Amino acid sequence: MAGTTAPERAGTRKGVGTLYRGDLGMWSWVAHRITGVLTFFFLFAHVLDTALVRVSPDAYDKVIETYKNPIVNLFEVGLVGAVLYHALNGIRVLLVDFWAKGPKYQKQMLWAILGVWVLVMIPGTYFMLVRTVSNLLGGGH
Repeated sequence: MAGTTAPERAGTRKGVGTLYRGDLGMWSWVAHRITGVLTFFFLFAHVLDTALVRVSPDAYDKVIETYKNPIVNLFEVGLVGAVLYHALNGIRVLLVDFWAKGPKYQKQMLWAILGVWVLVMIPGTYFMLVRTVSNLLGGGH
């Protein structure tokens, strides 16, 4: 049996694409881990900067003032996108793990959560950035 290889999983293409050989489900796994870590670090920073209010309200006010710029506003959009993806994908993972038909429909559920993510992020991004864009163009207060 020299030269034989283990059978490939159905639906995967060996050696095509990137160094990472996973299919869409594996990429969703990677994105779930990344969004979880990013959310954790945001929460850690948020707890630290909020704790400043008890130590020095003036220092807290200065830190909060540094957050009021367009770059941080873009990071806020990214944070909302990460938290939303992580939450939606978490529901999908629960369904895959605890629903008898979950594994059968995992790919369809992934496309559904990505669709919901896009439908929520489009208006969400608009409303989060409208004030920043208006201020940059001279129309804000």
